[in-house]
Amino acid sequence: MLFGEKSFEEMLDHVQAAGLEAVEIGTGGYPGDAHCQVEELLDNPEKVRAYKKAVEDRGLIISALSCHGNPLTPDKKFARESHETFVQTVRLAEQLEVPVVNCFSGTAGDHEGAVYPNWPVAPWPNEYRDVLTWQWENKLIPYWKEWAAYAVSHHVKVALELHGGFLVHTPGTLLKLREQAGEGIGANFDPSHMWWQGIDPIAAIKILGKEKAIYHFHAKDTYIDQDKVNMYGLTDMNSYANLNERAWYFRTVGYGHDQQTWANMMSALRMNGYDYVVSIEHEDALMSIEEGFQRAVHNLKQVILREPVNNLWWV
Repeated sequence: MLFGEKSFEEMLDHVQAAGLEAVEIGTGGYPGDAHCQVEELLDNPEKVRAYKKAVEDRGLIISALSCHGNPLTPDKKFARESHETFVQTVRLAEQLEVPVVNCFSGTAGDHEGAVYPNWPVAPWPNEYRDVLTWQWENKLIPYWKEWAAYAVSHHVKVALELHGGFLVHTPGTLLKLREQAGEGIGANFDPSHMWWQGIDPIAAIKILGKEKAIYHFHAKDTYIDQDKVNMYGLTDMNSYANLNERAWYFRTVGYGHDQQTWANMMSALRMNGYDYVVSIEHEDALMSIEEGFQRAVHNLKQVILREPVNNLWWV
């Protein structure tokens, strides 16, 4: 998460000064918990009230709590930590009256004795397809049937980030899981992960919006280097530390695609039923934390739609 070096209240002051209206806060897993130690707040009404007050006194809301991990991994320790953090985050979200918990779907191994996660991306040779079927039927669906229902029982929606490397990574895989696990599951939609998979984010918004399946939105861009795509493909495994050799890499808003593209995306969100928070995620290796954040804020302010439309005044 951004600004992990700042204290909780320093971070709130900083984003308020930038003109933001909401914050997404990490509770563990890959995002870390710099601004929210769940065990200190959970079931402590006095601390929960003080935490909420610090946010509300600055005119902000918490859009979501984020606990991205891998509850399905064969690494039993990390799977247990990811699961326990998710459960605690759901409970805390209810107590803080935060409606959404963001996370990953997870990726299992290829059999019960596996050591590492396995992400099949080709239907042939047939054993890849067999692995994927086993993962869905024995790991992914049973887990999310149970724990999406748990979240719903605590008045919380689960927003799975569609991210390569995890079993739910496209609109199709999200909707397939949602058919089995119910409407407690939706998408934390990040266009940057659509672009590098060759998916048009606006088309994906229409697909998911039709099913009312977008629960949260991450604003992050991706630059595609077609010459490198021709060399390495979109599943490029070159390190993020070596951008000159990568087929694609993340950029802050407006530095991978132009303002018109982002304006079209904001309009598509509204047209397809999403009128909630646009949360900045900054993973641009060419910009400092502050510069990437400020440029994302500036570019989004030009295109984001703020005011509701109550009537078509010209009709």
